[in-house]
Amino acid sequence: MNRRIRNCCVIALLAAGTIVGAAESVRIVPIVSDNQVLVSVDLADAYTDAVRESISSGLRTTFTYDVELRMMVPVWVDRTIASSVVSTSDQYDNLTRRHSLSRLVDGRVDEALVTEDEAVAQKWLTSLNRLPLCRTTKLETNRDYYVRIRARARPMSSSLIGWISAISGQAKFTFIP
Repeated sequence: MNRRIRNCCVIALLAAGTIVGAAESVRIVPIVSDNQVLVSVDLADAYTDAVRESISSGLRTTFTYDVELRMMVPVWVDRTIASSVVSTSDQYDNLTRRHSLSRLVDGRVDEALVTEDEAVAQKWLTSLNRLPLCRTTKLETNRDYYVRIRARARPMSSSLIGWISAISGQAKFTFIP
């Protein structure tokens, strides 16, 4: 019984270390501009060797971002103001050596691009630039908000201890018009 508890503690510590490490590799920048809340995201360490191998094998590789704008509410559950799901995909053609890139925002095609440059494909998959989340009319003046991001890649690669991992992070801001 004692050994089982010790093993569970070790697994929990390893999982916590994986989650903390993932949070450090996310850069989230919320911007209030032109009466909109815009979000830029950069996943610094998400383009791993496993992702590169998956792409070069010809498998469609997709990064899915769950983006939420939430208002901090003291002594209660934080309120979700807006949310969006963004999927960026890369379908590599080994014969032509071209990346067919696409971006869907809430299920609708937002943009598509074909390139031979792997750096462009990497940037496409691991970053979002000025994603519009909502109008500022939905926000209350002088209130604290945060943007929470959860990103995952498919095909999924396993973490150190064999569990599927997602990268997550958040950035806080105060709305002052």
